[in-house]
Amino acid sequence: MLQPLAIHEAASDLLACVCATLDEMATQVEDYPGCPTCRRCLVPGLPAWDDCENPCTGEAGGQLTVNLSRMYGSTNFPAEDQTPQNVRGCTPPLSTAVELVVTVLRCAPGPTEEGCPPSCEELDAAARITHIDAVGVFNAITCCLAATKRPGRRRGRPYILGRQQTLGPQGGCVGVEQRVTIALPGCKCPEEVPSCEC
Repeated sequence: MLQPLAIHEAASDLLACVCATLDEMATQVEDYPGCPTCRRCLVPGLPAWDDCENPCTGEAGGQLTVNLSRMYGSTNFPAEDQTPQNVRGCTPPLSTAVELVVTVLRCAPGPTEEGCPPSCEELDAAARITHIDAVGVFNAITCCLAATKRPGRRRGRPYILGRQQTLGPQGGCVGVEQRVTIALPGCKCPEEVPSCEC
């Protein structure tokens, strides 16, 4: 049986990894805003694009979210298990795979009050931040997520890095979306076996 907070803990670890990595990149790259300070959260379902501008005076604007896309049983991670389950009793698969989605949204340059398109300089600046966000999310997963551990597990989280794509510009927002599939343990370890790996 899965532990009740297995998905939420994996998503929380992913959010923390991405935010820490974006903040670290802000110390390396001039004029990069880092992790959004007002809107960084786990969301139930698809994230609403409602805070890509800078809602906090003097703080890093944008929105960072992590949401669950899908969950499935996997005998040979990350392949989806197509084997019929035993109709009696509780027979969980060897592992459970969850696909999580990281979304980083920032304010996109728009037309002027006179209807003129944004300048190439404005577009370049927005593209620069989007490109750094893309690298930051990628680095967070490959360099941080795998090292996150849960009690009772000796190794980090097994994962498969999925597709990353650019979002927008739409509704004044532009950003990146990264998918990652994480293997969750297929059972709850007994308390008397603290080092077991399910």
